[in-house]
Amino acid sequence: MNDIEYLNKYLSKNKIKKGLKLLKKGIPVQYIVGNVSFYGYDIQVNKNVLIPRFETEELVENTLKYLNKLNFGHVEALEIGTGSGCISIALKREYKDINISATDISKKAIKVAKYNAKRNNADIKFINTNIYDNVKGKYNLIISNPPYIAKDEDIMDIVYNNEPHLALFADNNGLYFYEEILKNIKNILSDKYLIAFEIGCTQAEKIKNMALKYLNNPNIVIKKDMSKRDRMIFISNNE
Repeated sequence: MNDIEYLNKYLSKNKIKKGLKLLKKGIPVQYIVGNVSFYGYDIQVNKNVLIPRFETEELVENTLKYLNKLNFGHVEALEIGTGSGCISIALKREYKDINISATDISKKAIKVAKYNAKRNNADIKFINTNIYDNVKGKYNLIISNPPYIAKDEDIMDIVYNNEPHLALFADNNGLYFYEEILKNIKNILSDKYLIAFEIGCTQAEKIKNMALKYLNNPNIVIKKDMSKRDRMIFISNNE
């Protein structure tokens, strides 16, 4: 659906003119409308959270497949960097036996995520913290779509000028958060675990090496998105 069709579908007639003006100024259509469909759920978005992408829906879809394939049964899940809450909401609604905690360093993002969880009837515990500082308990699913764009990487103006840089860019050529998550992850992992990351399309091997460094002989699977680019990595201690 192109942007004008999107406006016509979701905005009332008296708001179309204003919406077109904002569109011409380079504001993303999802921010103009104020929501986006993610995995079939209505998710509010604004300038404080990233606009969910199709690739992240693929992360959710493949995570659900792995949980079922590996016969996890009850799942204690932690999402790191929840943003709009879309990943946790989809998992909570789609997996029959799961408790989810979700963290974000941004108080404004947490506010959006809480609203989205409530409107989608998803019981999720949100924690305003950095990565998993002060997070207690053990989890058998750790999932994250962290900031992974290198700070000197060129991105589209519409993204750079509108979406929160806190959720886009990371040090160490975009790899900072993967290493921060993995280097202390043993402290919060259950005996049986699955770690699911969305990744930049050139980062798979480096993240794989991090997992091998910090975990004991993990099983690692790199998966491509619909565009045939490396986009997800799944780390577990099960075949």
